[in-house]
Amino acid sequence: MKVFAIGGAGHVGSEVVKQLLKRDVEVDVLVRDKGTRVSEGANAVIGDLLDPAFLEKALEGIDKVYLLNAVTPDELTQALIAYDLARKLKVKHIVYHSVFRVEHFKDVPHFASKFALESALHTFDVPFTIIRPNYFNQNDLGLKDPLMKAGIYPIPLGPVGISTVDVRDIAEATAIALTTAGHEGKTYNLNGPDIVSGPGAAAIWTEVLGKQIKYAGHDMDAFEEQMREKSPAWSAFDIRMMFQGYIERGFVAGDGDIETLTTLLGHAPRRYIDFAREMAAAWQSESSAPDLPAAA
Repeated sequence: MKVFAIGGAGHVGSEVVKQLLKRDVEVDVLVRDKGTRVSEGANAVIGDLLDPAFLEKALEGIDKVYLLNAVTPDELTQALIAYDLARKLKVKHIVYHSVFRVEHFKDVPHFASKFALESALHTFDVPFTIIRPNYFNQNDLGLKDPLMKAGIYPIPLGPVGISTVDVRDIAEATAIALTTAGHEGKTYNLNGPDIVSGPGAAAIWTEVLGKQIKYAGHDMDAFEEQMREKSPAWSAFDIRMMFQGYIERGFVAGDGDIETLTTLLGHAPRRYIDFAREMAAAWQSESSAPDLPAAA
């Protein structure tokens, strides 16, 4: 079997590729730049999703497609080009990486793009599986300084919370959907077993770090302003609307979601607190390491 992994060089996609390689699948990974690294054993294919001629050639001989589009202003155009060409070339199966509760977030630009692509998948005749992950545990990997230095959990998860999911479980579920039978036409909500709120996350980090962590709150105007310091304005607004939607509409697992993922994986989904313990141990180990002289 040969899989073309669109998005296979990113944080989530690279984990999917690793899981496919473990299952002896040949994997081509789309990359934009020559220097982009892919998982050892995978094939890097350099090109652009907005170039249909390139993509059609890249899809020749491909059995299945993993489609994870980057969040960009033209996300839907990129997704539809990939889907239309996969349909033209009659690939056997597409696993599309969407997002949990996408139909309830049509005011969030990148959610709306994913919902439109889901509609195309349901309309035409390419066999598909849709995975709909919740907020990733690993989104909090970059919080070392706010947590350990400032004592603040800065992500505006709100008071109700969300059913965060571990990227490793997403990757495993995706690989299973691509390599085993019985998943065509199905949509899988990928949710973890813990409902993590803003105050709840602060309490978890307080426990695992052994120091008081405060929740920064959910002033969305202030959050968007902070996001604009490190992201394009359109992206800051998009992410602001996503978190605002979490707070207003909720992002908690539905009935049967945890059981479905447990059955799919063959084991219980990983917990946010266990992820936090892993990170706390790693960060504290780094901070306790002695300072070494700079290399000459």
